[in-house]
Amino acid sequence: MKFSMDEADVFIPDGKPVADAMARTTHLCIAAHQDDTEIFASHGIYECFGKKDLWFTSVIVTNGAGSPRSGIYGSYSDKEMQAVRREEQRKAAFVGEYSAQIQLAHPSSHAKNPKETRLRSDLVEILKACRPKTIYLHNPADKHETHVATLLRSVEAIRECSGIFSPEKVYGCEVWRDLDWLPDGDKVVLPLPHCRNLSSALLGVFDSQISGGKRYDLAAEGRRLANATFHESHGTDKYDSMTFAIDLMPLVENKSLSVSDFILAKIDDFKNDVAVKISKIY
Repeated sequence: MKFSMDEADVFIPDGKPVADAMARTTHLCIAAHQDDTEIFASHGIYECFGKKDLWFTSVIVTNGAGSPRSGIYGSYSDKEMQAVRREEQRKAAFVGEYSAQIQLAHPSSHAKNPKETRLRSDLVEILKACRPKTIYLHNPADKHETHVATLLRSVEAIRECSGIFSPEKVYGCEVWRDLDWLPDGDKVVLPLPHCRNLSSALLGVFDSQISGGKRYDLAAEGRRLANATFHESHGTDKYDSMTFAIDLMPLVENKSLSVSDFILAKIDDFKNDVAVKISKIY
């Protein structure tokens, strides 16, 4: 496939032709940065791991520039750091047995600029080639601007593919904000049974981030364990690990629904849930 950035990278872990790897994709993740996929789309990775009829593909939108660095990476230039992060993402794709790992290498400014069409065009080409049944995206309430921007460009691309294919499920997932604040009726539970070894192996390859002072491996696992325990207040744990997501299908099915209106309605649901509980016992 030909993408708009010369530095774009396509890696097929099992060496299949790119067209075949795209066509067999059933689960697709579109993430802003290297290691975001392994943090928020672990449910999709686990569902496909070791399967012959289910295949996971990861798309990383940005080039990894501006990453924090310390220790052995402290003296790395931005270009050197981008190369390290690109290779780490390839390693994760190999460990997770992804169908394909695509790194589009856009600067964050492309994602944040709604008038910049190259990123959206790249995403449209990927969606047309993969036609996934399940898509994992960032959620609209994430506090990282590049994550939110990537979500917006992804929704635009999915909408542009309307009439060509329609996904069955689109999830907005947790990274730079938990989703435990969602009322249970708005919360999608993505269980992660028996996947700690795989999860640890996947996040462990991102040494530039972990050694650089960000323990994403421990933090992601801690969040998943906490979700499993605190999800039910009056019952035993159903799973030992889980992530939460928002169902984004309303944004796919209704092109006139703005992302802002959609997520603000979810926040109002939370506000009303708190108000009702207090009013009952005040």
